[in-house]
Amino acid sequence: MLFIDLRRQYESYKDQIRSELDRVLDDGRFILGPAVSELEAELAKYAGVKNAIGCSSGTDALLLAMMALGLKAGDEVIVPDFTFFATAETVSLLGGVPVFVDIQPDTFNVDPDKIESKISARTRGIIAVSLFGQCADFDELTQIARKHNLFLIEDAAQSFGATYKGRKSCSLSEIATTSFYPAKPLGAYGDAGALFTNDDALAERVRNTLNHGQISTYKHRYVGINGRLDSLQAAILKVKLRHFPWELQLRQKVASWYDKELAGLVSTPCVRPGNSSSWAQYTVRARQRLSIQKHLRERDIPTAVHYPAPLHHQEAYSTMGICDEHLPESVKASTEVLSFPMHPFLTLDEVRTVAAAVGEALQ
Repeated sequence: MLFIDLRRQYESYKDQIRSELDRVLDDGRFILGPAVSELEAELAKYAGVKNAIGCSSGTDALLLAMMALGLKAGDEVIVPDFTFFATAETVSLLGGVPVFVDIQPDTFNVDPDKIESKISARTRGIIAVSLFGQCADFDELTQIARKHNLFLIEDAAQSFGATYKGRKSCSLSEIATTSFYPAKPLGAYGDAGALFTNDDALAERVRNTLNHGQISTYKHRYVGINGRLDSLQAAILKVKLRHFPWELQLRQKVASWYDKELAGLVSTPCVRPGNSSSWAQYTVRARQRLSIQKHLRERDIPTAVHYPAPLHHQEAYSTMGICDEHLPESVKASTEVLSFPMHPFLTLDEVRTVAAAVGEALQ
């Protein structure tokens, strides 16, 4: 059993993927070629926004969003304490200061009730991560951002395809970012990402910034980066996007199987009313995490811990001197979360195998 079985997916779409790759190879435009603009149009339509801009990774998408929004050295940006490092890292790379906020214990997303106490005169924006496939509370987050004149970025690296009160992830804020890392719900065969916005001027700034700040060849209006999406990855993503709605249904079926089979054994994921998850991971809470992991490992069942440490525990931020008692839910989550195999092609028998092994570990 694999944690994410990309081979089964490839076998299902192999002929279509190879056909699209051959088209790019025959065309010869490997950077910002037709496949990129075609994918962008399809992504924008899917998410329900005016502009989708492909880029080189989900990390670069966050970087580009803040560059386009004018983040300056010394500006503070509120981020959840329990998430992947890139959310805070990109703030620091631009000279900003990440300000860590605790999470909700049921969804693992940033707790809106904890944000306003962290806002200062230097606060410039909020990055809200939609973790494990479920969107954060964007109605409340939007109210806070507007009240304090802050930008709000939806970090949808794990939630592309999810919905929040009938709206698609990547359409919930001024600008949103996502990742197409191979293990994501919609994954490329290498690094890739995208940004989404209804603001045409912001979209244009992002397009210029990801190509060294160029407004035309050798004319650089901004200081930018090389954050372009290559045509081969765009071609792969075009094929996968056609099948994505069907895969989301399969992911939901797998999650429902897990919910039933693991009931009473561990704390299964909570998807709030009005939300749907894209199930980037199937992540439970278990105080007996180590013994469960050990037992499953002995039976060749892979698991993962997303994430074993909150951001304020990372060495890179150790000089900030943040105490655990200020971020208790993030600290607790880091000791209890455990992710099981999750992908659209998982079978009921495989889910039952995982659940049976969990039950054995808890005896």
